[in-house]
Amino acid sequence: MSSSIRKLGPVSVLARELADDGQADFSATAEPYRRELLAHCYRMTGSLHDSEDLVQETLLRAWKAYDRFEGKSSVRTWLHRIATNTCLTALESRRRRPLPTGLGAPSSDPTADLVEGADVPWLEPFPESASDPADPASIVGSRESVRLAFVAALQHLSPRQRAVLVLRDVLQWKAAEVADAIGTSTAAVNSLLQRARSQLDAAQPSADDPVTAPDSPDAQDRLARYIAAFEDYDIERLTELLTSEAIWEMPPYLGWYQGAQAIITLIHQQCPAESPGDMRLIPMIANGQPAAAMYMRDGDGHVPFQLHVLDMHAHGVSRVVAFLDTSLFAKFGLPERL
Repeated sequence: MSSSIRKLGPVSVLARELADDGQADFSATAEPYRRELLAHCYRMTGSLHDSEDLVQETLLRAWKAYDRFEGKSSVRTWLHRIATNTCLTALESRRRRPLPTGLGAPSSDPTADLVEGADVPWLEPFPESASDPADPASIVGSRESVRLAFVAALQHLSPRQRAVLVLRDVLQWKAAEVADAIGTSTAAVNSLLQRARSQLDAAQPSADDPVTAPDSPDAQDRLARYIAAFEDYDIERLTELLTSEAIWEMPPYLGWYQGAQAIITLIHQQCPAESPGDMRLIPMIANGQPAAAMYMRDGDGHVPFQLHVLDMHAHGVSRVVAFLDTSLFAKFGLPERL
């Protein structure tokens, strides 16, 4: 993709070019939808990095077609339609993005060596600021639609199934609108949706135990205790927070680990920290879930190490995905060093 349409700081280069070319009207019309377009592309691809490029491509395509926009639909619908087809084109040449638990292997031995899957395009986390809607009443639904478990389950669907399910069940489009958007029949959309829902139900974990909202007092208290356990290097204290069947995974490593004791053993075996103060964590929200950015001691400071995204329920933390891709720290607006 041309570097001329990549983002530069808080204002996109594309927006500047539009203003220079007398297309400020388009920029003013389209820019308010950038964040929700980013969330839409993330649901489709599972990649924050790819989604940023796809949003830029979407806005470029929309800019070129703006003089032909007849207003038969809302600008929001029109932009989502372009974004959907931009994603479908991109996904033709890209593999699905799993988490380690999605690879089909059983849980791993926490005392064994870590094995890196360098050639696997891993699912990435998503910052709260990019998905937070302007309407507070929509926050809960927006968070649910970017939860890691949901986006990971979407990876089991074909690209067209993903598009249909997201447009129908997340954006609440009518079947006829979806059919028109992706160039198929209403009957085909209904068939794709039925199969997608069935596969999603099989791939997603049970929803019997509702997740705790990340900004609730209970979640904030648990996250504070989770952070304190690492910063004090009191790893055994984590057993008070983890459920008995909790899962820990660390992309890009292929293994995943189940059970509080296995997780404690793994951390003692593999974590480079040795004493209190070696780790510092910043509380945050990612994928509509409690999260923390972990920094590891390096000389007289601390440098990025992992991003932890937590599944938190009434009875404890049931899953931690610790992303080791430190390039994500900048995407979350996190400092380069503490």
